[in-house]
Amino acid sequence: MSETPADPPAPEVPLDGAALDAAVHRVERDLGRLFARIRVGWREAAATVHPDLQPLGYQVLVSIVNGLGSAGEIIERLHTDKSAVSRQVSRLTELGLVESIRDADDRRARRLVATPLAVERVTAARAAYESRLGERLRRWSAEDLDHFADLLDGLAG
Repeated sequence: MSETPADPPAPEVPLDGAALDAAVHRVERDLGRLFARIRVGWREAAATVHPDLQPLGYQVLVSIVNGLGSAGEIIERLHTDKSAVSRQVSRLTELGLVESIRDADDRRARRLVATPLAVERVTAARAAYESRLGERLRRWSAEDLDHFADLLDGLAG
C-alpha cells in the first residue's frame, strides 16, 4: 500500500479482460505485501509480550484478552486447528499469561482468562502497533478511511 491512498475509483466502467486481470493481480500483490507487513507486526508484538512467544501465541492471547474464553471460540476466530491452539494455550500458561478457571455457568467446563501481566503486555504491544498504523492512516481523509473500511468489509464478507 502506498503512503497516501490512490484517487477514488472512477465510476464503474466495465474493464476488458486484460485490464481486469491486471487490476486483480495488483490487488493480490498488494494484499500479499500488506499481509507480510502484518505478520512482521505480529512477530514484533509477540516479542513485546514475551521473547519466547510465537505470533500464533500472540493471536491466541489477544483473543483471550478480548474475552474469548474457550478453545472452540479461539479456533473459530483464528481459523486454526485444535492442536495448535492447545499448544499455544499450554505455552501461555507456562509463561504466566493465561489461567484456566472453572466456568461459572457450567462447572464441568473451563474458561481461559488472561492474567493482569498479559493484559498489561498486550496493551503495550497494541499501543506500539496502533501508533505505527495510526501514523499512516491519519494521513488519509475520514472519507477515504470510511471507503477503505467499506472495501475491506466487502472483501472479507
